[in-house]
Amino acid sequence: NRPMISQKMEHLVKNSSVIRAMFEEGSRLASIYGAENVFDFSIGNPSVTPPDEVRQAITEILSEENPLTVHGYMNNSGYPEVRQAIAEHLNRQHNCCLSSENIIMTCGAAGGLNVVLKTLLNPGDEVIVFSPFFGEYANYIHNFDGRMVVVPTNPETFLPEIPRLEAAITARTRALILNTPNNPTGVIYPAELLAEIAHLLTQKEQEFGSPIYVISDEPYREIVYDDAKVPYVLDYFRNGVIGYSYSKSLSLPGERIGYLVVNNQMDDLENILAALNVATRILGFVNAPSLFQKVVARIQDVQVDADIYRQNRDLLYEHLTGLGFSCVKPQGAFYLFPEAPGGDDKSFCELAKQYHILLVPGSSFGCPGHFRLSYCVSREQILRSLPAFEQLAAEVFSK
Repeated sequence: NRPMISQKMEHLVKNSSVIRAMFEEGSRLASIYGAENVFDFSIGNPSVTPPDEVRQAITEILSEENPLTVHGYMNNSGYPEVRQAIAEHLNRQHNCCLSSENIIMTCGAAGGLNVVLKTLLNPGDEVIVFSPFFGEYANYIHNFDGRMVVVPTNPETFLPEIPRLEAAITARTRALILNTPNNPTGVIYPAELLAEIAHLLTQKEQEFGSPIYVISDEPYREIVYDDAKVPYVLDYFRNGVIGYSYSKSLSLPGERIGYLVVNNQMDDLENILAALNVATRILGFVNAPSLFQKVVARIQDVQVDADIYRQNRDLLYEHLTGLGFSCVKPQGAFYLFPEAPGGDDKSFCELAKQYHILLVPGSSFGCPGHFRLSYCVSREQILRSLPAFEQLAAEVFSK
């Protein structure tokens, strides 16, 4: 008999998100042992309260503007004045020359990535990702019958290596996804590396006679530490698109609000912009949430206090490395990505559950042998978890 759901969905159901499953496991354990005795580091759900300016903007909009406008349809790309406000903000930040035409409002960065991939991919086209990578990239690419090509990064630094990237590029390569600051490592790709990647892509575009688009996934752009700088990707890649989300910078993950930025220099710019506009509609987004478009336009210079996450990073990083765990110190985002003692990340994460610690195996990010720990939690939870980590470390390092 024919299955009741599509073959694509059968595969996706069987391989549902490990992160979400661990999050649900946390709720189950909390109901048994008490929430204060379960240490859930599984999901990147911001723990810092949205800035007061968010509430103020909502109140002002609802009291001052026409409800039919606030809650109505608009151009697929979003309100022109919102897009212009974002363009001007980026121009001030990066000394660039964008207008509202370069901005497409999206349902978060995830919605934006799907819009871009729908626009660019033909069946069988290849999209390169660097491991470790956000696991949903595989699903987004598969949505449009693309093929994901995984290029491992340097295991000591988690930075891409040019020879490995060059070996992966073929005549079918359509796009490269960058994620910096990176989920799950917190690594920021330096300007010198981006320049090398850009030089290689230019050579390959000339060799194969077709553009290779760079899609930069940047939800963590403002979550950086120790005076680290995130290079502006469009300075390096002519065929570049940025996908941004306010989920982290304003602690608004559930509001699904973000945008795409398309480089002025992009090949076939007019057709690309037209296709992005159509893709937002036919994928079912229609347009980004109207109220929160207006909200973010009013508070472009506002962001959460990332120093709270830095304090969490320092506390956990120092404690875990002191216990013997090996880890690259993150420069941004809010994750640690240590090595799993013994090398079996899945078994290690199962063992951690015995101590009520919820972690995500690195295999979920295309990088077995590590585990991800999200430190976007309360400091109180971290302090309560330290004895459990000590007990876990005592078991794994005594073997």
